[in-house]
Amino acid sequence: MNLPAAFVTRTQNLMGEAACKALCESLQHDTPISIRLNKSKVSGLPHGIRPIPWSEAGCYLDNRPTFTFDPLFHAGCYYVQEAASMFVEQVVRQYVKKPSVALDLCAAPGGKSTLIRSLLPEGSLLIANEVMRNRSSVLAENLVKWGHPDVIVTNNDPADFTSLESLFDFILTDVPCSGEGMFRKDQVAIEEWSPENVGLCWERQRRILRDIWPCLKPGGLLVYSTCTFNREENEDNVAWIAKELGADVLPVSTEEEWNITGNLIGESFPVYRFLPHKTVGEGLFLALLRKHGETDEDADCVWMKSSGKNGKSKKNKGADRSKGGNGLPSVAFPKEMKMALNTGEAAYDFWVEEGKVCAIRSEWHALYDWVKPHLRILHAGVVLAEQKGKDWQPHHSLAMSTLLNHSFFPEAELSYEQAVAYLRKEAVTLDAGVPRGYVLLTFGGKALGFAKNIGNRANNLYPQEWRIRSGYLPETVRMVF
Repeated sequence: MNLPAAFVTRTQNLMGEAACKALCESLQHDTPISIRLNKSKVSGLPHGIRPIPWSEAGCYLDNRPTFTFDPLFHAGCYYVQEAASMFVEQVVRQYVKKPSVALDLCAAPGGKSTLIRSLLPEGSLLIANEVMRNRSSVLAENLVKWGHPDVIVTNNDPADFTSLESLFDFILTDVPCSGEGMFRKDQVAIEEWSPENVGLCWERQRRILRDIWPCLKPGGLLVYSTCTFNREENEDNVAWIAKELGADVLPVSTEEEWNITGNLIGESFPVYRFLPHKTVGEGLFLALLRKHGETDEDADCVWMKSSGKNGKSKKNKGADRSKGGNGLPSVAFPKEMKMALNTGEAAYDFWVEEGKVCAIRSEWHALYDWVKPHLRILHAGVVLAEQKGKDWQPHHSLAMSTLLNHSFFPEAELSYEQAVAYLRKEAVTLDAGVPRGYVLLTFGGKALGFAKNIGNRANNLYPQEWRIRSGYLPETVRMVF
């Protein structure tokens, strides 16, 4: 690839001639593909892997699988994620020790969101947000497939969060940047790069940080990260956050053999740079900051004051809400539908909203009610069913959920060819012994989604917008497992 001359000059001034040369040479070569396993859905390890040292569930693959035609990819059994970005795991493991309300502000397509959600302590809630409408739908899809119930997905500008003061214990800001770390994966990033664009990026990043800062609790943690190399979007912005917004920069423990690079501008505060000529992965910059002030553990936040300290909304005392999201009486749903979830000892509230049966952990119900007027919510908790005429049709969110009670529906195991046909939203014919009605379809024992078996055929209930659009099947299909 031909790197912009100004980029080379600026990078050489930042890290020296030898390091710049090594970096530019590394950008001419591909990096190994990496994935992260969803340990709530799979327990084994795929063949031909190398562990990613800073991520317990991350691994490099020897060959690139045919992800589109791997049913377990669509079942949410793993996520294709760049290795360096998994370093966020170390922050969560080292600093987040108690149930928290977390925000991934610029979350699409969902790699860091699914990672954070897998690591947060039990009893935590994650709000994953994306400002771009088309990218937010991809974020929602990936989080639904991941299957964790304690998630809310939103589509908002960072400024929409400003009024939610002191709501979050933890915020990840993987801010839009000039994308220098993505040069070898994205030709457009090279074509759009310029010193002027770098200037626009660091100014936009500061606007985002100003907007989001009020909703971080005093004493709360903020992860600032980019996928670029320059100092303006990295060390300079971290110094600005610490001084202008009021925060301390915190260290993250690392191992020497990880070959992570530190601060390049001669300052003493710790930052973590993944440079492709030193670490196996793409470019990443990360810093961890703690907002000045101490959290008052006895002080109620606004949403708790409006609901009572147990998190139950005052207007929704019971487990079932009597009104939908539009304020009109909701349609009753069969109470046995609650048995489709294995909630364990956790209490869940169930209600009907916009023709869908929804469930969320009871302690987060009041928070959901409080943020809903401020945010455009795409998904929350688990959607159990959707009303179709007089019928309640099981929702794909239920099939993907880690809370799914597999004994609630009859199951039918699909062959590989049947699974691909189902994921293309084509007609599927089930064995004669499969009961009529709603059936959970599986591949390799993992849920793929629902179908309605009517005897001579099964109506395919896979989401139309998620279907495999490719009409051909490669001669050789490599699957992860």
